[in-house]
Amino acid sequence: MNQRPGNQLFDAYFTARDMREVFCDQGRVQAMLDFEAALARAEARVGLIPQTAVASIEAACRAEHYDFVALGEAIATAGNSAIPLVKALGKQIAKSDAEAERYVHLGATSQDVMDTGLVLQMRRALELIEADLAQLGETLATQAWRYVATPLAGRTWLQHATPVTLGMKIAGWLGAVTRSRQRLLELKPRLLVLQFGGASGTLAALGEQAMPIAEALAAELQLTLPDQPWHTQRDRLVEFGAVLGLIAGSLGKLGRDISLLMQTEAGEVFEPSAPGKGGSSTMPHKRNPVGAAVLIGAATRVPGLLSTLFSAMPQEHERSLGLWHAEWETLPEICCLVSGSLQQALQVADGLEVDADRMTRNLDLTQGLVLAEAVSIVLAQRVGRDTAHHLLEQCCKRAVAEQRHLRAVLGDEPQVTAELSDAELDRLLDPAHYLGQAHTWVERAVAEHFALTA
Repeated sequence: MNQRPGNQLFDAYFTARDMREVFCDQGRVQAMLDFEAALARAEARVGLIPQTAVASIEAACRAEHYDFVALGEAIATAGNSAIPLVKALGKQIAKSDAEAERYVHLGATSQDVMDTGLVLQMRRALELIEADLAQLGETLATQAWRYVATPLAGRTWLQHATPVTLGMKIAGWLGAVTRSRQRLLELKPRLLVLQFGGASGTLAALGEQAMPIAEALAAELQLTLPDQPWHTQRDRLVEFGAVLGLIAGSLGKLGRDISLLMQTEAGEVFEPSAPGKGGSSTMPHKRNPVGAAVLIGAATRVPGLLSTLFSAMPQEHERSLGLWHAEWETLPEICCLVSGSLQQALQVADGLEVDADRMTRNLDLTQGLVLAEAVSIVLAQRVGRDTAHHLLEQCCKRAVAEQRHLRAVLGDEPQVTAELSDAELDRLLDPAHYLGQAHTWVERAVAEHFALTA
């Protein structure tokens, strides 16, 4: 068996090995051969072809029998991968059973072979993605609880806002993962369906046996038989691609947050360290967020690929010219990119290194200003909203101008001390006492994860 040379340098970084195996040449060819073997069994079951022909056809339906380089060269002339593969399959069968060769591919068309083969590949891809998402959800749920009460600065427009907790931030990542898992469960019945329509979708070549064969074929492949063939109705594939795009984007968000928290100026949360990981070719001190880079990279690349799938939807009549062809490498590449992103996310989430002391110090970088809202809200209940807001605004400006902590400035302001005691001010300016519903959000995200997993 010959393999065409490929680009292997970046596969380990951007793609999970198991997913690349699903969509490598052997994976593609084997999925199409699985269709042909199942078709033979189905047609024998309803009596269209002799049962004696099935064993010879099945024996030839093994990808290792075929030269992928030769198939690739033949595809350039044939226009799709099924035509040369079916020819090669016939020759392989004829070597041992010339009679059985007559019954290969009976009543099917090239797109039936390729689309159903793709569905079989997507079923395996779904299994891999669902397993990784479930594991990622489990890890994030654990981390969210671990850091449920660990305060850090909330950041809006990349500036310090009011405090949040690391657990709450992780719960946000977890919620997105859970929703993606739900979407995959919802689309699975629409996606995992047989494609079998023959030349123009009517199955006319099979006569009255068409529906029994279609039903038997779907059963052989453990796929659902759809209401009709979908040769040029591509919404199923595009829906899957769109959900993968959402997964890529959600993981990109996780990667973006981690990379920002790893910045030298923040230094609050880090990817797990390992020998040789995240280094620089010139700067020995560097610790780069190499996992986050994959997450952000996939989130950047997948939307462009997804736009190809959407652009390829208005396919002509009963078989498309070019638009169908545009899908062939696009959806597999999306699957591969998402798989690589998931692998990196699993490593990052499982080995998070957290510097809670740095978070506390960073919370105080503005010398209490991030908690001005807490004081203003309590003071408003005693002197009125406008008065309280104006007073706190002036105190904040004074704190900045004098480079003093807001607590000290407030303690010197008679209008404030007349309403708030020292103990009240101390409590209001403690980040741990201004975390709102952060614990509730974590609790809900974790509960939703476990409800889906149960």
